[in-house]
Amino acid sequence: MNLALGIDTGGTYTDAVLVDHDTGAVLAGAKALTTRRDLAIGIRGAIAAVFADSPWSAADVTLVGLSTTLATNTLAEGQRGAVPLFLIGYDRSLMQAYNFEAALPTADVVYIRGGHDEQGNAVAPLDEEALTAAILARRDTAEAFAVSGYFAVRNPAHELRARELIQVLTGRPVTCGHELTSKLNAVRRATTVALNAHLIAPLTELIGSVQRTLAEQGIAAPLMVVRGDGSLVRAEWAVQRPVETILSGPAASVVGAWHLAGRRDGWVVDVGGTTTDIGALRDGWPILNDEGATVGGWRTMVEAVDVHTAGLGGDSHVRLDAEGRLLIGPRRAVPLCLLASEHPAVADELRRQATDPPRRRDLGAAEFITLGRPANGKLDDADAALLADLARGPQALLQITEQKRVGSLLRRQIEALETRGLVRRAAFTPTDALHVLGRFNRWDVGAARSAAAVLAAQAGVAVEAFCEQVVAGVARRAATELVSKVCEDAGVQPDWEGQPLAGLLLRQALDGRGDAALQCTLGLPWPVIAIGAPVAAYLPQVAARLHTELVIPPHAEVANAVGAVAGGIIQRRQVLISPLGDGHRVRLHLPDGVHDFEQIEAAVAHAQAVMLPWIAAQATEAGAGQVVTQMTRHDRIAPDALGGEVYLGTELTFVATGRPRVARSAL
Repeated sequence: MNLALGIDTGGTYTDAVLVDHDTGAVLAGAKALTTRRDLAIGIRGAIAAVFADSPWSAADVTLVGLSTTLATNTLAEGQRGAVPLFLIGYDRSLMQAYNFEAALPTADVVYIRGGHDEQGNAVAPLDEEALTAAILARRDTAEAFAVSGYFAVRNPAHELRARELIQVLTGRPVTCGHELTSKLNAVRRATTVALNAHLIAPLTELIGSVQRTLAEQGIAAPLMVVRGDGSLVRAEWAVQRPVETILSGPAASVVGAWHLAGRRDGWVVDVGGTTTDIGALRDGWPILNDEGATVGGWRTMVEAVDVHTAGLGGDSHVRLDAEGRLLIGPRRAVPLCLLASEHPAVADELRRQATDPPRRRDLGAAEFITLGRPANGKLDDADAALLADLARGPQALLQITEQKRVGSLLRRQIEALETRGLVRRAAFTPTDALHVLGRFNRWDVGAARSAAAVLAAQAGVAVEAFCEQVVAGVARRAATELVSKVCEDAGVQPDWEGQPLAGLLLRQALDGRGDAALQCTLGLPWPVIAIGAPVAAYLPQVAARLHTELVIPPHAEVANAVGAVAGGIIQRRQVLISPLGDGHRVRLHLPDGVHDFEQIEAAVAHAQAVMLPWIAAQATEAGAGQVVTQMTRHDRIAPDALGGEVYLGTELTFVATGRPRVARSAL
């Protein structure tokens, strides 16, 4: 048997599955808590768990697939290293006048003379002397280099020369813009190439850590990584183009849902610990965002799954506002049932608070602060003192504020440390509510009930009733986010709060009040395919409110890990044939440069002869076996004033597909 091991590192859990690679059958699945300080710990735990009760051994594994949130989280959290960006042929005054430099994710921007025009003609020779000086000045400090040439997608000659010089002079990784996209838009291409260079070091570290973990387990099979479009590439390919792994996790969830549910069309709703991700599945493949994925505020040119993400999950912070209204998310909190299972003193404090719940809702009742990631820089005295206290164990926020006279200042201090990731908040969550209701039983049920008693007393309702309100609130939020996604796919950005009529219609449809003067019904033509550990608790209400079929496939709780091995390898490349100014000849723009022809068909034939083997080689390098290639052609023709036609150009798209190559461990 060819055994595939799928791994997904999510914000809360790391999942592992064993899949029969030949039949696609899921054989076993397991979960472990994600360890953000060192992802390898959670991966090691998930792998050990999935093999613990199975008859298979590590030696049976012939393929490993990994989906990861590393790229997305790294950019969203603003973690960036020392990466110089060389802009060849860009107009510095234009970039500054229109504030385009603000869109560049690095402060070290170097303008180099050179570049090309839209036809691929050099507008100036490459200033190799200035380029060499800039490279040498950064040789000892740069983690990686990024190069973007003006109109390099039409002629990459200057980018290729810059890469050659950087590699010779530094040996550091280099990313060129034409390698990542064939589309125009110089600023976004520069942004994408700089982000890619920033991600090389952290993804290289993660891949190395995963490979060492696999070796410890006796697994020497090829390691594949899920790209943002749901396809797979070899780990060695991924570390060269890590920006392509943006939205790797959501893409794996859609592919995994398709594989498990056997449905070719539907809305995939992935409810995790931190977020709910919603993507559309059409004809068996995730709908992609052709405009490019946006992450951490950076607009890229990476084609990735078109996903709607909401700050809603099993770990969403549940609280009451000053008016007693129930609020769920978007901030994440450590579930109290989990914290208490690791620190018994937390359960004791929650029982104390439950016996005499504070009536004021702004005191941080049933909330704790615990340590986050280690601090990298120097801390002021107040922050250092607070972190030293937390090193002895989680602290109840209510006790801290009672001990300090400046409670409001302390809360602002804690919020600032939360933003930096140095502390984490533990509070009541939907996961705690499910523990109280007996629908989930993994950690400390007593601690969850005590916390629920505190909030229920403040809300003036019974404990079970309060927890049912939380579950219903999650379901309603999920239904609202799904309707928002459907509207976005139709080209409409809903504003439920800012558009009173839209908000009224949505409330009437989702709340289902039969006695309302205005009755509305919403329905979906395709099923909701629900994946994630807690979906059985929430999604039946969502499907009922939207009058659609609900599909919760087998192994829904580990669908992302299934998606990590269920996808195929796909490589795409678009090339352009454009008319030259003399009205007769055409120019073919290929990855290695430009080529001129007298006839369009000659250019097409040459493109086929060059690009079909080229794209096949790309797929093979990405890890595919039994590669199949194809070309599609689109001629752009426009009518002229005399009733004839004007040739505007030809777009040729080359695609290579294949299944990942497998290899049995030699250990």
